[in-house]
Amino acid sequence: MTEYSLLFPGQGSQTPGMGRDVAEARPEAMQLWKRAEAASGLPLREIFWEGDESAMSDTRALQPALTVVNLNLWRELAGRVTVRAAAGHSLGEFSALAAAQTLDEESVLRIVSLRGRLMAEADPDQRGGMAALLKMPEETAAEIVAEAARETDSLLIVANYNTPAQFVASGAREAVECVCAKAKERKGRALPLAVSGAFHSPMMDKAARELEPLLRKAVWRKPRFPVYCNVLGAPVSDGESAREVMLRQMTSSVRWIDAMRREFQDGARNWLELGPKPLLGKMVAPCVDAVATPEEKAAITVSFVGTLEDAEAFPG
Repeated sequence: MTEYSLLFPGQGSQTPGMGRDVAEARPEAMQLWKRAEAASGLPLREIFWEGDESAMSDTRALQPALTVVNLNLWRELAGRVTVRAAAGHSLGEFSALAAAQTLDEESVLRIVSLRGRLMAEADPDQRGGMAALLKMPEETAAEIVAEAARETDSLLIVANYNTPAQFVASGAREAVECVCAKAKERKGRALPLAVSGAFHSPMMDKAARELEPLLRKAVWRKPRFPVYCNVLGAPVSDGESAREVMLRQMTSSVRWIDAMRREFQDGARNWLELGPKPLLGKMVAPCVDAVATPEEKAAITVSFVGTLEDAEAFPG
C-alpha cells in the first residue's frame, strides 16, 4: 500500500476561483467557507470567486481562504489514502496540523484569521520587505544577506530555505534593496515580493506575541502522523511540542530544505500536494538531491490534487 507524505502550500499559491468547485459540490465544504468568513469577518467567497487579484493578495483574506481550500481538498481524500507524515509551508503548516488532528478545524480557522490580520497590520509604515534570491547556492545567499545587513546597519535574515537554489531574504526595506543589488552583482537573480511586511523575521515579534494567547488557548493533541515543522525542519509528534514550535513560527525561518531531506531520510518516497496550484511538489527533488542515490531518486513520486476532479480521480 502506498504511503503518502502530505504537502500543504502557503501564500503565493492562491488562484482566482480557488475552491469553488469543491464548495458548490459539497455542502460541508461550503459550510467551511462560511465558518471562515465568520472567523475572519471578511466576504472570502466574494473576494476569491469574484474579486480581482490585488484583493486576493491581502493576507487578511488570503490566510483563512487558502486554509479552507487546503482543508476541503484534504477532506476529499481523508480515509482514502494512507498517510505517513505531513508538512506545510508557512501558513500551510496549520493545514498540516489540522490534517493530523493536532488542532481542530475551528481552532485553525480562528488562528489563521487572526494571524492574517496581525501580519497585515504589523508594519503600517512599510519598513520591512522580502525578496526571493534565485540561482545561487545557500552559502552565497547567506553571505550577501549578512553583507547587506552590515552595510545598511539594518535587520536582514534568510527567512525561507526553499530549495538549494531558492531562498528568501526578509527584513528592513533598505537592507532588502541592498541584497537585491548584491544578488545581481553575483550573477544571481533577486525578485522583490509583494508582501506587507518582513514575514518570518524578528520584525513580526509584536504580531507573534499578540497571537500567542490564542495559540496557548487552543487544544493541542498528539498528531495522528508526524508533522515536519518549518522552525526545526524536523517532525513533532506530540501536541505540546507542536504548540511550542508554532509559538516561534512567525518570527523564525522556514527550513523547508531540512524538512524535505529529513522526511526522505525517514523513509518518505511518495509526496502528495493539496492546494490551488502545484508549487511544493516541484521542490522535493531539488531538496533531496544531495542525500539521495540515483536509485532512490528514481523511486520518488510527486502527486497533486487541486480540484474536485483531481480528488475524484486520485487512486488512493
